[in-house]
Amino acid sequence: MEKNITYPRDIQLYLKSLQLMVRIAKKKGIHLRQTYMRTGKRHALLYGRYAHARQMKRAQKELKKLRTITGRVLRELQKWIRNKKGETSLGHLLIRVERILLQNRQDKNKIYSLHEDVECIAKGKSHKKYEFGCKVSIVITHKEGLVLSSQACHGNPYDGHTLKAALENTESITGHEVELAFLDRGYKGHKIEDIKAWITGMKKGVTNWYKKQIARRQAIEPRIGHMKSDGKLKRNYLKGILGDQLNAILCGVGENCRIVLRGIS
Repeated sequence: MEKNITYPRDIQLYLKSLQLMVRIAKKKGIHLRQTYMRTGKRHALLYGRYAHARQMKRAQKELKKLRTITGRVLRELQKWIRNKKGETSLGHLLIRVERILLQNRQDKNKIYSLHEDVECIAKGKSHKKYEFGCKVSIVITHKEGLVLSSQACHGNPYDGHTLKAALENTESITGHEVELAFLDRGYKGHKIEDIKAWITGMKKGVTNWYKKQIARRQAIEPRIGHMKSDGKLKRNYLKGILGDQLNAILCGVGENCRIVLRGIS
């Protein structure tokens, strides 16, 4: 589930950090020696031109200049905060800006947005290699295709580690224990022993009946597609971690409503 943020490039993060710090400083009446607003826009513009022309040395120079002037404004505001010990609203922003200026390409837990906490999820697809948001764990019934559980999973966890929480949430909602679970290959190594879990591609102990049931597991893919195209699972516009959780639940509710309405009509 992608978050409603722009593609995080360093040049955009530096420019937005500079603009946001200057805007808040004006609201609080903080006098800055220099705002660098016109200069910052100029560096960002030249960076785009040089990068488009494949003149990467010139582009990196503009990126470094913008990073330098953003750091100057940051240090000036940090000095003002040290004198105002009770100030906390601006302090959270400056902490995020400082992390953006210090982070490198290979760092973990990077900041990709000033106003949202998102993870970088590698998709491995040619048209979209990376997505920025959070994973969603979905459980549907085996025959009807009704959504029983839809949870937002933060921290980019391994799929197999989300199975236990998904099954517990399903049992708490329905009031019934899950007896069989049909999973895709991403759930290998889930270490769940309470129920019988069948993974796509299993050969040991698989009869013809179970082959048909495992083939039925593919029905979850069009459900996810409908939740993305007809619902709001493709892009989340709600703010914060709570917004991610609410959006995932509401997408599942909306999919169930569409199934019921189609059955009535």
